[in-house]
Amino acid sequence: MPQDVLELIQIDLAPKKPVRKPEWLKAKAPGGETFHALKKLARDLNLHTVCESAQCPNIGECWNQKAATFMMLGNLCTRRCGFCAVPKGKPEPIDHDEPRRVAYAVAQLGLAHAVVTSVNRDDDNVGAARAFVEVIREIRLQAPGCRIEVLTPDFQGQAIPLQMVVDAKPEILNHNIETVPRLYRVAKSGGKYPRSLAFLAGVKELNPEQVTKTGIIVGMGEEMHELLAVFRDLADRKVDILTIGQYLRPSKDHLVMTRFYTPDEFEFLKHEALAMGFKHVESGPLVRSSYHAHEQAQSTGLV
Repeated sequence: MPQDVLELIQIDLAPKKPVRKPEWLKAKAPGGETFHALKKLARDLNLHTVCESAQCPNIGECWNQKAATFMMLGNLCTRRCGFCAVPKGKPEPIDHDEPRRVAYAVAQLGLAHAVVTSVNRDDDNVGAARAFVEVIREIRLQAPGCRIEVLTPDFQGQAIPLQMVVDAKPEILNHNIETVPRLYRVAKSGGKYPRSLAFLAGVKELNPEQVTKTGIIVGMGEEMHELLAVFRDLADRKVDILTIGQYLRPSKDHLVMTRFYTPDEFEFLKHEALAMGFKHVESGPLVRSSYHAHEQAQSTGLV
């Protein structure tokens, strides 16, 4: 058999070595007195944080600065997004005392900027919205002066839950777009790109003064031109704040990461987005939706 044919049919049976993270993606291991104190507080109050549930790489840095994103409505999501590390399954009944406990934790930590999110609760969208309304009310009661940012699901496009949250007037209303339209089916199961765009546009229609925010993660197979098209869609909906971060595969059961973006590419994306009219863009390998949320809010001059 000719040598060139042999070369074509050779099979490499050696196990593939895992791709090493670039230096710019390495975060310090969590620890320290403040980190453990916050972890104990969350356990004592039976609260969840997205920092832990979503395996955020910034947990050590943020927690030691007394910055945490509380996750309400349990720790089981009704959707199975291909990129997300939050556990999936049939959720427990909504805990109506949870907003009070979240507000108590915010007050105990002395936070100037509180970020609250939740799992998807497609089983009860109105109940989920009510929890956001209650946590906003409770934080204002227990921690007056604290700025409030909520990161909500899309409520399956229902008008009443959206109206409820907008009427509660959080300082920042966030809903993450997550990825480009082509990848929604594999990356954001249960979500719809047009619905998320309509959600963000609907917030401004209900209250033009409401500061809106969204986030996207890169490295799941999207192309640069697709990202820029999404940015234009978001800018057309007058979204104020955009976050852009690197996707890191939580496990072998999650969507494959296609590549690492370089710091220069993140800087390029930031430059392009700012040129489209966003008030603030947080773009970098370790950026997550609530990363440096306090600083993001301050820099916009909007809240």
